[in-house]
Amino acid sequence: MSDIKEIIDALIKFRDERDWKQFHDTKNLALALSIEAAELNELFLWKDKEEAESVDKSRLAEELADVLSYAFLLAEKHNLDIKTIVLDKIKQNAKKYPVEKAKGTAKKYDEL
Repeated sequence: MSDIKEIIDALIKFRDERDWKQFHDTKNLALALSIEAAELNELFLWKDKEEAESVDKSRLAEELADVLSYAFLLAEKHNLDIKTIVLDKIKQNAKKYPVEKAKGTAKKYDEL
């Protein structure tokens, strides 16, 4: 069993034991993901670069786990394979950001 499948199975078991599937429609999973991402961002709010780089790792892990959990549940709901969609996105981005144009710059693909 892959690590990702093991995580998704554990999330589903946790959800189903509490009868929460009824609340996990696409809209609510997407909103929960966004809200958890905002909580992740809050860890860095008003911090300078040095402070941001030394953020409390346990809080970072907790918020990141929430973001990943909702992302995994949303993907599972729509039968999307995490490995496939991420690797496909990397391929798309490689075309939009060829190394010879994008290396060392933060410019968006349409500005390269």
